[in-house]
Amino acid sequence: MSSYLELTARQRIPAIFDAGSFEEFLPPSARVASPHLAQLDAPVSFDDGVVVGRGLLDGLRVYGAAQEGGFMGGAVGEVHGAKLVGMLRRAIDDRADAVLLLLESGGVRLHEANAGLIAVSEVMRAMLDARDAGIPVVALVGGSNGCFGGMGISARCANTVIMSEEGRLAMSGPEVIETAGGVEEFDSRDRALVWRTTGGKHRYLLGDCQVLVPDDTSAFRQAAIQAIADVKAAGSQLTLEDLLREQDMLGRRIELAEGLHEPMEIWQRLGIAEPASVPMLDADAFLALASRHRVQAGKGE
Repeated sequence: MSSYLELTARQRIPAIFDAGSFEEFLPPSARVASPHLAQLDAPVSFDDGVVVGRGLLDGLRVYGAAQEGGFMGGAVGEVHGAKLVGMLRRAIDDRADAVLLLLESGGVRLHEANAGLIAVSEVMRAMLDARDAGIPVVALVGGSNGCFGGMGISARCANTVIMSEEGRLAMSGPEVIETAGGVEEFDSRDRALVWRTTGGKHRYLLGDCQVLVPDDTSAFRQAAIQAIADVKAAGSQLTLEDLLREQDMLGRRIELAEGLHEPMEIWQRLGIAEPASVPMLDADAFLALASRHRVQAGKGE
């Protein structure tokens, strides 16, 4: 078993794609880095914190990207976002079999706030354009920095989100919520609470991710292969019916959480008799339990 969580972006790419098949666009040797960071005397990275390219995944022609959480928490700036958008546009032009996004990001860089926000909006548009072109878009979330802010929204634009229990997914990060609302609103130092709220198990129970896997690179790889096959069979395009089902699911989630203050209370309302045991369950035991209690688009609780 090889931990996905512990790998860098450059280690995850060969662990997920077929051996020796990945061709990187704009590698570090091209030295395409953010000009904004240099102007602020901030550290730069010659790949601007993201690896983009194309390779094979179980023989399929798949374009992909991996964000490096070790550089500014995987945050998105102008160049970082442009690389993601360019990869997605090229996947459309090349009629790729799929796009695979290995996401690990705290959101938009404060150093490049406006440029980063624009970049994230362009990433989302390109993801939806890829789907509209019949190209499945699959997101993997299992890094130690989680997937927050604009990239948290972007992840939900994918056909399928695959997470590990250790992965985290949300709009605002715990520190951001605490800064805005105070520690009474959310204590970012309570790591158990953070994972109960943003971690893979809670996101799976609420329907934000479609697949939960152990923290294992081979499990992520196999789940990605299966997700692409499932999307190809069902169709990748986003339809009005899909949006209405999602809206219905969100409405049911609001009703579900009304008056409650923490995830374990929600799990109990979902019908889980011993919610305190959920964090201790391994992936298989949790999935067996969740199959009877999770919220899904177009389905009841």
